[in-house]
Amino acid sequence: MITVQLNRAGFEYDIHSLVKAFFPAEDVSVCVGEPKEQSGVSFHIVTEYLEHSIRIVLYEVGEHGRTLWQEQTAEVDFSDRRETRNRLKQAYYKMLCACTKKTLPWGDLTGIRPVKIPMAFLEAGKDEAFIRKYMQETYFVSDEKIRLSIEVAKRELALLRKIDYENGYSLYIGIPFCPSTCLYCSFTSFPLSAWEHKVDRYLDALGQELLYTACRFRDKHLNTVYMGGGTPTTLTPAQLRRLIGMVRENFDLSDCLEFTVEAGRPDSITEDKLLALRELGISRISINPQTMKEETLRLIGRHHTVRQTADSFRLARRMGFDNINMDLIVGLPNETRSDVEETLRQVAELSPDNLTVHSLALKRAARLTMFREEYQELSFENTWETIDLTARYTKEMGMTPYYLYRQKNMAGNFENVGYAKEGKAGIYNVLIMEEKQSIMALGAGSISKRVYPDGRIERCENVKDVTLYIEKIDEMIERKRKLLADF
Repeated sequence: MITVQLNRAGFEYDIHSLVKAFFPAEDVSVCVGEPKEQSGVSFHIVTEYLEHSIRIVLYEVGEHGRTLWQEQTAEVDFSDRRETRNRLKQAYYKMLCACTKKTLPWGDLTGIRPVKIPMAFLEAGKDEAFIRKYMQETYFVSDEKIRLSIEVAKRELALLRKIDYENGYSLYIGIPFCPSTCLYCSFTSFPLSAWEHKVDRYLDALGQELLYTACRFRDKHLNTVYMGGGTPTTLTPAQLRRLIGMVRENFDLSDCLEFTVEAGRPDSITEDKLLALRELGISRISINPQTMKEETLRLIGRHHTVRQTADSFRLARRMGFDNINMDLIVGLPNETRSDVEETLRQVAELSPDNLTVHSLALKRAARLTMFREEYQELSFENTWETIDLTARYTKEMGMTPYYLYRQKNMAGNFENVGYAKEGKAGIYNVLIMEEKQSIMALGAGSISKRVYPDGRIERCENVKDVTLYIEKIDEMIERKRKLLADF
C-alpha cells in the first residue's frame, strides 16, 4: 500500500496514475489531509501546494515509523493549470525514477490518448523535430514511443481526411450479451444464457432508439457504423437480420465508409450468422481469439478452442469477408513471451487484415480485480521484448500501426495498438480515440459524444442494466434529445 497526502485538492487523478505506473502491484490511496491509519503501508508521499511552488516528500514506512527518502520541489504559477500539472508530474516522475531506478516508456504521460499531442502539432504545421523535442522535454517519453506516436498520428490524419466533421456523424450500436464473461472484462456484457428471454425485448427498445436517431440525423452524413458489445453474434441470424435491417432501412448509408460487426467470440459464430451479415452488406468483422493458448482460454473464461478460432476465421474467408480484424491481449495470466510468440505465429498463418494488440489492463469491474484473492497465484508478464515481438510480427504480416491508446492499470505501462494492411484500417477506431466527430451510441451502457466545432465535448450515457434500459427507453431517448437540443 502507498498513501499520498495532499494539503489541498488538485490533480489527484494524475498523481494516482503516475504512482500506480511505477508500482502496479501496490494499492495506491490519494487523499486530502492525513490519511486514515492503514496496515501494510510501504511508502507515504506528502504533496504540499505552497504559494509559488510544489513540494513532494517520499517517506519509506517501517516498523519504527517514517524515514525521509526522496524529495522534489517545483516552482509553479498556479494560475496556469496546464503548466502546473506538467511541472507537478515532472517532479513526481523524477522522484519515482530515483526511488525505483527505472524509467517508463511513456514517461509521465498519464492520459489515454497520447497521439493527440503529435496530431495537434502536425495540424498546426510543426515538424517532427519540434514534436520530438517537446515530448522528450515535457513528458520524458522514450524515443521509441515518440516515433510510434508520430507514425500513428500521420496515418490517423490521412484516414480522417475522408470524414465530414461538420455535417457528419458515426453510429455505435451496443449488444450487451456474451456466451460467457471473461475474467478480465469490465464492459457492459451479460451471459446470454441468463438473458436470452429478454433479447427480443431489448431489440424492441433498441429499435426505438434507432428510429429516433435516424429521424434526428436525417440531414447529416453517416460516416461509420460499429456494432459492438458484448458480442453481437450472440444474436440469432433472424435477430441480426432484424437489427441490421432496421439500420439499412432507416439510415442513409450512401456516405458510410465502413460498417463493422464484432463477431468477437468464435463460439458465437455460425455459417448462418455469417451468411446473414454478408447478405446485409457488412464490410468488416472482428474474430477475436485474445490468445491461441488453450490453457489460457479456459483460465480466462472463454469457452472456445484455438481450433474454433481458426475454423471460424477460415469459414469467414470462404464466405467472402475480406476485412477481418483479430484482437490479441498480451500480459494475460500465466502467459510467457514464448506463449505470445506462438499465438502470433498461428495468427500470422491465418493472415487477418487488421490485428489489434492490447496490453492487459485490470479494471475495477473485472472479476480478476474484484475477486483477486481467488487469483493471487496467477503470474502476469509483459515486457519491452514482448511488445517489440508483436510489432515485428505485424510488420512481417504487411501491417502498419494506425491507431493507439492507453488504459489505466495497463500491464507494463504500455499501450494498445491497432495494425492494418493497406486500405484495411478501422476508421471508427480512430474516431473514437481522437474525438473529432460526434458519435451517437445506442444500447445499454453506451455513451454518446457530441463534438462541438470548438472541440468541446458533451457526453450522454445510457443505463448499463438491460432491464432498466428496456424499462427506461423513453428516458434514454430524452437524454439524447437534450444533448442534441441545438444540434
